[in-house]
Amino acid sequence: MTLVKGWVDVHAHFTPPVTEEQRLKQWQGMRSQQFLAPQPYDWSPESALEHMDRTGIAMQLLSNTHAFSLPALRDSNDYGAKIVAGHPTRFGLLAALPTDDPEAALTEIERARSDLHADGYAVSARYNGVFLGDERLEPVWAELNRRQAAVFIHPNTIAPPQLGLPAVLMDVAFETARSVVDMLYAGVLRRYPDLTVILAHAGGALPGLSGRLEQLGAEPWVPNAQNITRDEIREHLGRLYLDTANAGDDAPLASALAMVPRDHVVYGSDSGAPCNTDETLAANIRALRDSRVLLEGETDQLGHRGWDLFPTAGRRAGRS
Repeated sequence: MTLVKGWVDVHAHFTPPVTEEQRLKQWQGMRSQQFLAPQPYDWSPESALEHMDRTGIAMQLLSNTHAFSLPALRDSNDYGAKIVAGHPTRFGLLAALPTDDPEAALTEIERARSDLHADGYAVSARYNGVFLGDERLEPVWAELNRRQAAVFIHPNTIAPPQLGLPAVLMDVAFETARSVVDMLYAGVLRRYPDLTVILAHAGGALPGLSGRLEQLGAEPWVPNAQNITRDEIREHLGRLYLDTANAGDDAPLASALAMVPRDHVVYGSDSGAPCNTDETLAANIRALRDSRVLLEGETDQLGHRGWDLFPTAGRRAGRS
């Protein structure tokens, strides 16, 4: 296992407790979508702490964006807050928001900070069919901007297979790109510059498409009600932060660094997701360590960069 020291992981998942029957049903549902996990997945705070201790990760920012009803989402956030309360120096919470219901999302924004003491927020790129540029979300983005919030965007991984392969393998990358481009053309990134937006998996397909968007995206044949300019496309995409989850190799890193400044790449692991194992998590860290794209010392810098994005978590961990 490749060891790190004092890194903060901005992309880690938790799973609320379920019965054995529910766990088996979830596993069978995943297999029906070509995610051929050999056995049901099980997560616990203890297993997460063991992994962090083995690797040297100081803290994980936990999120769960796969609760698709308001009661389930609220219960999940409550459980996440309970984990953090039990291990305040090792975990932080990115509270999920129900972005198919703006009023409920506004309520959860306030509850997450006042009652749950969340460190930031997590949203699904497509939640119950609603992408993040939807005009109904205007008051939600306005409130998050007012709070200068850190918002983590994660694709919806529960989707039908394509080409006989599970959505987790490829399609999630395009879902992230679609939703952020939707935000771009809706003017969300223009109107709310005080948001700190972090994209999972180095932005998925978005960095690879960013040059095409900049070159063609403001042409007169593109529907562009907000008159987003070519310069704005480059500027707004460049303000985003990208995590390294399953993206520590040089190909995604080079693409990421063509879109964002070097100090906008942060460490994320995707720990706690059924698609990853100790071996794949270690391989991602090794790829970062061995990168020919990153500068000398930059791997450790990006490993610590999340402390600046989540200062309340940093204070609990004694980092600021």
